Amino acid sequence: MVKRMLLDLKNIYKNYGKEPMIVPVLKDVSLQVNEGDYIAIMGPSGSGKTTLMNIIGCLDRMSDGTYLFDNEDISKMNDNALSDLRLHKIGFVFQNFNLLSAETAQENVALPLIYAGVSKEERKERAQDALNKVGLGERVSFKPNQLSGGQKQRVAIARAIINNPKILLADEPTGALDQASGKQVMELFQSLNDEGVTIIMITHDANVASHAKKTLHIIDGEIIENKQGGTI
Repeated sequence: MVKRMLLDLKNIYKNYGKEPMIVPVLKDVSLQVNEGDYIAIMGPSGSGKTTLMNIIGCLDRMSDGTYLFDNEDISKMNDNALSDLRLHKIGFVFQNFNLLSAETAQENVALPLIYAGVSKEERKERAQDALNKVGLGERVSFKPNQLSGGQKQRVAIARAIINNPKILLADEPTGALDQASGKQVMELFQSLNDEGVTIIMITHDANVASHAKKTLHIIDGEIIENKQGGTI
């Protein structure tokens, strides 16, 4: 079965600074991602992998090149359109969870639905469903300081999938976790991908990357290698 292309990045460049102090970060990067893909991006510190992730997630704009997200030309979208795209089509998972400390697990998960204009009752119901999906259905009233690191990350994943995004972007999702909690998070990602969720993950850990279907290596702003992954 032919998979539908979700992301199409061609000849992407990203520079910081101005003449004569321009610093090139991404150099002629091209990448295609189909629906259902599970891709790991690996590279040393300063390689450009986080910059690439930020461009894919529409958090930063490229200096040159073309980027189609779900057949929409990102370069032609204003900030409001990009914000709307991020809200409805992209889920983000960060190394340090980015949970609101004063809010319960349920309230943290429901946060994107507030911006989407969803009613309070529906927010509550959908947040409960998302927490059930990540195995935390009985922790709805717990605040972040009452949760373990692995549980916090699962709350963050529930928040990331609450709007049924086209793609899940994960930046070092196991970086702040112990080995057992990291394994649980990777099992959850595998389950989500099995259900059809497209995942792009940044990691420095080859063992974590091996769970992806494909691994891209980026060095000095260039993708230099493309390996098939496989869960170990």
